[in-house]
Amino acid sequence: MADALEQLESEVTSCRRCPRLVAWREEVAQVKRRAYIDEDYWGRPLPGFGDPAARIVVLGLAPAAHGGNRTGRIFTGDRSGDWLFAALWRAGLANQPASVARDDGLALDRCWVTAAVRCAPPANRPTPEERDNCSGWLRSELELLPDVRVLVCLGAFAWDAAHRVLAAPRPWVRFGHGAETTVAERLLIGCYHVSQQNTFTGRLTEAMLDAVFTRARELTAPA
Repeated sequence: MADALEQLESEVTSCRRCPRLVAWREEVAQVKRRAYIDEDYWGRPLPGFGDPAARIVVLGLAPAAHGGNRTGRIFTGDRSGDWLFAALWRAGLANQPASVARDDGLALDRCWVTAAVRCAPPANRPTPEERDNCSGWLRSELELLPDVRVLVCLGAFAWDAAHRVLAAPRPWVRFGHGAETTVAERLLIGCYHVSQQNTFTGRLTEAMLDAVFTRARELTAPA
């Protein structure tokens, strides 16, 4: 299974299906942000990462232009990741509370982190076509992670993408923080995205985020 995940990673990182996303991710990697002017940007699609024996998948929207698109790992090196990895650490799903680089020693336990769209999109807004182009990568990941029982969907975009990938029959349960629904023997839990728009305004608090991961851990605990 580990070999298959490595092969999938190779395929994901070489993808060029979406011209708009390819142009944007590479432009950002060349122009750079002043704070990171001396760094080599990743500038490619991002694979998921974590524990191949994961029972929980955390599904985000897409890499941040100067976060994952810079560091080469989803949620690594940006404010959203600061919130997410701190919460995973508090839940016992990560070995450290922060992640700033691909080689910083972060290891996940029984958890896998990925995104619905694998390239940084302009204005953080992928198109429906780009979402659909990326759906096969998530489908393949889930096939290679047979122990997964819970998907924590960060935001409505991820909630929608998970329903599509799992071929959920309509009508779908409406997204909301703490919403739950079972699709193809996997439980989806809705969670407000860990974006600054939510964390800075108090729409998402640490306590709310912790409650989601406590629930996910309870649902995946050994019998």
